Amino acid sequence: MATESVALTGAFLAGLISFLSPCVLPLVPSYVSFITGMSLEEMGQKRWVAATHALLFVSGFTVIFVILGATATALGSALRAQQVWMERVGGVLIIVFGLYLMGAFQWGPLARERRIHIQEQPLGYLGSLLVGVAFGAGWTPCIGPILGSILLYANTQASVGQGIVLLLVYSLGLAVPFIVAAIAVEQFIEWFKRYRRYMPLVTKLSGVFLVFVGVLLATESFSRLAAWLNPLTPEFIRSRL
Repeated sequence: MATESVALTGAFLAGLISFLSPCVLPLVPSYVSFITGMSLEEMGQKRWVAATHALLFVSGFTVIFVILGATATALGSALRAQQVWMERVGGVLIIVFGLYLMGAFQWGPLARERRIHIQEQPLGYLGSLLVGVAFGAGWTPCIGPILGSILLYANTQASVGQGIVLLLVYSLGLAVPFIVAAIAVEQFIEWFKRYRRYMPLVTKLSGVFLVFVGVLLATESFSRLAAWLNPLTPEFIRSRL
């Protein structure tokens, strides 16, 4: 249970880091305006309409991420006899992703744009859901290393259900700030003006985070970290895990 709680916390933080990445954060106002079909001023007057569109958008990419998580876990279950080596190889790949985000090297497959471009504005609420699906199916390079790391960890989980929960929590970390931004778009833009200067630092710190997780996974130390952190978790939370 302790390992699971640490993994879920890490997945939520990974989703939040994905939202703060340079490939997502600057585009949030554009995404919100695109899926709602409203200007920033209109969104300020119709906040709950914007929130509904945002909720459908995040539901779209959550479906894709959950399918990926279930697939990764099912593949891992089929290779359960090679569990130790899967964790080691997965840990090394996560370290590589982390070093990439830290700027240690450049790699063509990660540097190329994978976002699906939709030329016409979506029609109504269904359009917002479909744009979310397109976003999830063609994530950008900045999300790729982080999401890839979560999928690699999902590959080591014992059941498909655990992999699904892991990707649901990751999606939640990405979705919550997006919905908040849609509801309070004016305040989000003001905050972003102050935050923008720190984006390169956040990207590098997220790389450090991935390297740390990769080392834990490759050296089979993840469960030991969870055991050390378990006494620090409040009892009312532990009792629900």
